[in-house]
Amino acid sequence: MGGDMTKRLEGKIALITGASRGIGRAVALRFALEGAHLILTARTQGALEELDDEIQKINGGVPSTLVPGDITNCDMIDQMGAAVFERFGKLDILVGNAGLLGQLSPLSHIEPKKWDQVMAVNLTANWRLVRSFDALLRQSEAGRAIFVTSTVGHVARAYWGTYAISKAGLEMLANIYAEETKKSNVRVNLINPGGTRTAMRAEAMPGEDPESVKPPESITEYFVELAETSCTRHGELIEP
Repeated sequence: MGGDMTKRLEGKIALITGASRGIGRAVALRFALEGAHLILTARTQGALEELDDEIQKINGGVPSTLVPGDITNCDMIDQMGAAVFERFGKLDILVGNAGLLGQLSPLSHIEPKKWDQVMAVNLTANWRLVRSFDALLRQSEAGRAIFVTSTVGHVARAYWGTYAISKAGLEMLANIYAEETKKSNVRVNLINPGGTRTAMRAEAMPGEDPESVKPPESITEYFVELAETSCTRHGELIEP
């Protein structure tokens, strides 16, 4: 079979946050292979440009739409929504992947600034994305929202306070959004990747051998399945 026949996201418009490294980067490359046009956000412009160079090798030189900036900048999210509306009139796939680990310490020792920062990235930014892109996802024949969570979002673990609480909030956000989109073409799901070889994992588990955990490329199939038009899962937590 020719390559084009098997592209599962052909012509889809996909927005990925935290796209410059780790899981976001792996998903971006996989979505490009599957024929999607990518809108990529991350804080580091250089890393986004390097990723786009790789994507252009995959898709015959078609550049992605790069949006360098801080996902906690609410004006940036609103401007992105307006720009996507003007250019495409819809969004097919939203991947809320950007995340911060924050401080691993007892609840009583967490610095308020660090608490606020993690909540802003892991929770509030995803709500702002829903707020800005809900109408555009509903304009798609098969709008798909995929949010990346963690086991600690639903299993209490000492010292993981800020990160865990932000992910618990994100899970409820996704579940409520799923309830609100039941009668639409939008499907909303969560992925808990489990232990994955990323910079955040190395920060959280400094003594661990990175080779002992799976690479982010190994879980991209789950993202493709949830992004496809044929996906019927809704309001689920997928744990590869």
